[in-house]
Amino acid sequence: MLEFHIKKATRLCYKTGEALLPGQSFYSVLVTEGAEIVRHDYSQQAWEGAPDDALAWWKSDVPVEEGAKVTLAPDEVVKQFFQQLIDSNEQPDMAYVLALLMIRKRMMRMEGTEQDEEGNEWMIVSCSKSEQEYKVPVTNPDAQEVAAIQDQLVAMLYKDAA
Repeated sequence: MLEFHIKKATRLCYKTGEALLPGQSFYSVLVTEGAEIVRHDYSQQAWEGAPDDALAWWKSDVPVEEGAKVTLAPDEVVKQFFQQLIDSNEQPDMAYVLALLMIRKRMMRMEGTEQDEEGNEWMIVSCSKSEQEYKVPVTNPDAQEVAAIQDQLVAMLYKDAA
């Protein structure tokens, strides 16, 4: 399988040089230039259709940024908090939601699940940096509980959070 690395949108119109503003529609085209595949972005006003040599084209909208961007605390801080949750076993719902977040952020990798003698399900996750494996109780918090857990995690683990 061939793999191509396509650059992100430049937020500038290739034809006019104008800035593509948040919320504005624009077109992107992939063309070959020599041995490379290059992306060109066009404002809606400058778009005259895809060139004959286009490999692909699509229409998008420039994302609208909503307030200041919040960033997750350093990985080690998040992992230490996760370790405390696992060790205390007092907030299994939060440990489960945090494990899922860490999998999504590629801080942890899901290895699988298992059941114990009592029928409890456990998610097995591992950290490649520390080569440590964790068993996280699989819980089923309802939507309201998940929202409350997410709010707590944002308040504790995200920089510049509300």
